[in-house]
Amino acid sequence: MTDEIESNADIRLSDVSLIRGGLLYRVLKATKLIRSDRWDALRQIIFAVAVGWVPVFLITLVLNPEALMSFLRSYRLHSRMLIAVPVLLLGQSLMESRFRMVVEHLRTARLFSDAHLVRTDEFLTGLLRLRNSVLPEIVILLIGPAHTYLRFSKLVDATPWLANATEAGLRLTPAGWYSVLIVAPIFQFLLGLSLWKWLLWTIFAFRLSSLPMNLIPIHPDRHGGLGFLGLTPLGFAPIAFALTAVVGATWRHEIVRNHAHLIDFKLSAIALVVIFFALALLPMIFFVPRLAALRRRGILEYSTLGQILTAAFHEKWIVHRGGGESQILTEMGSSNVLDYSQAYDRIKQLIPLPVDVGTLIQLALSILIPALPMILAEIPVRVVLKDLLQALH
Repeated sequence: MTDEIESNADIRLSDVSLIRGGLLYRVLKATKLIRSDRWDALRQIIFAVAVGWVPVFLITLVLNPEALMSFLRSYRLHSRMLIAVPVLLLGQSLMESRFRMVVEHLRTARLFSDAHLVRTDEFLTGLLRLRNSVLPEIVILLIGPAHTYLRFSKLVDATPWLANATEAGLRLTPAGWYSVLIVAPIFQFLLGLSLWKWLLWTIFAFRLSSLPMNLIPIHPDRHGGLGFLGLTPLGFAPIAFALTAVVGATWRHEIVRNHAHLIDFKLSAIALVVIFFALALLPMIFFVPRLAALRRRGILEYSTLGQILTAAFHEKWIVHRGGGESQILTEMGSSNVLDYSQAYDRIKQLIPLPVDVGTLIQLALSILIPALPMILAEIPVRVVLKDLLQALH
């Protein structure tokens, strides 16, 4: 039975990728933009920029040259095609590597019995079946244009390279039409695809959290042995980075063109940060009840053990000491009490959410860094540098 499980594990481990499946993956593989043994992110990025950004530049240059400076200053377009899209393509590779790492560690850490490893295989089989389904990606492909149609008046304004104001309303330029019909769907599809892949991992984490696990309250990772799961929230960082870059570009446009202020977006920014952290940490939150119960149980169990050890220690060296206190340093009893104290301290330090501070900081940076152009639109670099120089005097 065990051999059969190990054989199935080996087969599954070769195909646990969240990314290498689905409609887009098949298209990219058929067009040689992805090779079987490599992710080829750079090749995909060059192709995406060539299809999305370069044609808009050439159309503007040839058909609307007087609007070229307007195009070059269009941070909203550049944030999508030159920042968000490359980050999303790179992010899929990061998400894949984190997921593989978790699945492989689940095998080697012996957190499950053989029977529950079979259940894990079943979860993976269902997950890979969802990954390979064409329907979710078709739905994502349709949602993007629908969103553009419904939000058209909010997405398009009288920017020379994009649209011209007429008595009948805004009239898109040729570059504007290409941007609406091609550029916007590229970003929207990659964003939706990344969120779909993250949902697959979230589903797997939820199913995994329901299985009995061999968790140890004194494990040195301070998460009962589940500390390795804290590597996965960074898989969401590229999504947060890309979305912040695009949303921040829109807010920056409002600041530069319509004289808005950072304070105007305060509530929206807070909501955005909360949503990002909630989505990134949701797979980890599923394990909180299990780890909180482990901590409570560990405190009770080790308190009982502590009572036995310390009572015996107190009885021998305090109540019935016979002048042999010098032997206390070499006695096994004192060593056991010290070991117990260290073990009990670890239980008290157990954190139910299997995420460390470093991961939270990196998630915060993935939101803050792409927001800097928006911040600097209202607080120019020269003002910041001037204040810093004045502070030095």
